[in-house]
Amino acid sequence: MTHWLFQEEHEMFRKTVKKFVEKEVTPYVEKWEENGEVPRQLFERLGELGYLGIKYPKEYGGLGLDFIMEAVFIEELTKCGSGGIGAAIGAHIGIATTPVWRFGTHEQKKKYLAPAIQGKMIAALGITEPNAGSDVASMQTRAEKQGDYYILNGSKTFITNGVNADYVVVAAKTSDGPRHRNISLFIVETGWDGFSVGKKLDKLGWRSSDTGELYFENMKIPKENLLGKENEGFKYIMQNFQWERLTLALSSVALAEKALDDSIRYSKERIQFGKPIRQFQVLRHKMVDMAVDIEKARHMTYRAVYLYNKGKDVTTEATIAKAYAGEMVSRVCDQAVQIHGGNGYMMEFPVQRYWRDARVQSIGGGTTQIMREILAKRLGITQEV
Repeated sequence: MTHWLFQEEHEMFRKTVKKFVEKEVTPYVEKWEENGEVPRQLFERLGELGYLGIKYPKEYGGLGLDFIMEAVFIEELTKCGSGGIGAAIGAHIGIATTPVWRFGTHEQKKKYLAPAIQGKMIAALGITEPNAGSDVASMQTRAEKQGDYYILNGSKTFITNGVNADYVVVAAKTSDGPRHRNISLFIVETGWDGFSVGKKLDKLGWRSSDTGELYFENMKIPKENLLGKENEGFKYIMQNFQWERLTLALSSVALAEKALDDSIRYSKERIQFGKPIRQFQVLRHKMVDMAVDIEKARHMTYRAVYLYNKGKDVTTEATIAKAYAGEMVSRVCDQAVQIHGGNGYMMEFPVQRYWRDARVQSIGGGTTQIMREILAKRLGITQEV
């Protein structure tokens, strides 16, 4: 279904990405799901094709295109049928390298952004901690300045690409100053002394993305690896949430669309009581309801992407899109399993993976409950205490 958001060049790009995904990603989904990670070669291949630098400047090896073009890439990659593959690549291009691009120095961009765009370095973002998830400001990881270095101590968890990353953009407390003004970001190379991966986490869904626990013990970070200004990290994190939440909304819409397509196809092939199950009105109407739910989320998301691409503050629009799409995809995928009946509960049918992958969309990048609290404040509903 076409949409006014996409111009001819976007649709041409979509066809190219779709062919690539069908040929070089989808056939390996089951293998990468079993391995619990995507191979480094996928990053390198995406780098060769320019897909890791769609929105980034040509100066650093990017394509210099718009956010709408990256939205196309996110949608088509999601349609490979594995949320984990989308999560691994999405974390790299959407939340880990973006702060380097936005807040890094020219030297930092040459050293860390350019090779990440080429797929020669894998990046991760380290914010979440065992006791600091939605409440970012309560993190305990600290970086103490000592001469030309910062000494980093602490831990992070639920870090996508954390096991295989070459560097992690780490958030840490750098002062005892006011809340929200005492956090800084650092580019931390995983080969430095003091870094370790606690364990590779075993997840319900997104199984083809590696997710790790990270530890930092008296790790020396050169002062030139401070990203942006000291104690401005919380602001940087919040700014990047807009695009992260839009990418999650985009992937939710694309995954739901994949689940609906599979359900429609299955309803034509599955014979019960002597006829295809699509001839039963209750199932036809169920699929119509799924389609309507998807369209609601799609238009909310596309409008927010359009405004973001125009440089607008879309905190409200992105939050609405994330909140609705993140819940919608679970509803749609749950109905897709129901339409598949007993087969939907079997591991050989991919619809069970869509259902598992969908569940995290209302958790990651800010839970639906946090999204509603943000919206309550934006709408002036929350009473100040």
